Amino acid sequence: MPRTSDPVVLSPDQRSQLQGWVVALGTPQQVALRCRIILAAAAGKAEMMVASENGVNRKTVRLWRERFRSGGPPALWEVAPGRGRKPRYDVTRIKAVIDATLQTKPKGSTHWSCRTMAAAQGISKASVSRIWRSHNIKPHRTGTFKLSRDPKFLDKLTDVIGLYLSPPDQAIVLCVDEKSQIQALQRTQPGLPLKKGRCGTMTHDYKRHGTTTLFAALDVLAGKVIGDCDKRHRHQELLRFLRRINREFPG
Repeated sequence: MPRTSDPVVLSPDQRSQLQGWVVALGTPQQVALRCRIILAAAAGKAEMMVASENGVNRKTVRLWRERFRSGGPPALWEVAPGRGRKPRYDVTRIKAVIDATLQTKPKGSTHWSCRTMAAAQGISKASVSRIWRSHNIKPHRTGTFKLSRDPKFLDKLTDVIGLYLSPPDQAIVLCVDEKSQIQALQRTQPGLPLKKGRCGTMTHDYKRHGTTTLFAALDVLAGKVIGDCDKRHRHQELLRFLRRINREFPG
């Protein structure tokens, strides 16, 4: 007869957390296995059945049932002392890599790569990659920002956002913007269409037809975009675009 044990009791939050760990891409496989064991045990399945479904020994099922009872979900991530692969580099060596990444730049380059950092620190590029991933560091990526120096910026921002979220009755709120110096390019030959087993194609070269300016308006509530392109970027073209908006949104 299969060994029966009291089912593991999970709260709704614990069950949701374990299910999330099972399907998350970043969860180690051993942790996902432990989560599946606990979820099966919480469903009232016998130890032998849980072990058979997950390809483990019955003692393994019993071990993680007991650890979960004593430590909860965090216990599923614990590694017993002496187990697992020993780290090749100590904390001091890892800190040196992190500090060099955050505080310095290689000569003649904008950021460190795995190979340049590996050469500078005397370790392998795979080790550099693992250290960066573990600390969520991505030197190749940058983000742009711009802080307004207008002392009334917050008041103006509040007014604009408030107008978008709560427009006046019988009013249409449009967000108008423009983008100039857009290259008007045309491929030298027609491309082949998309078909099964083949992606769409286009020639590698193109013809230049000058530049164009895009005027666009977004109807915030309806999500409708009105756009128009002109050869020149003057106030005459902007006024012409505004007259078109007035025709499409009379009143």
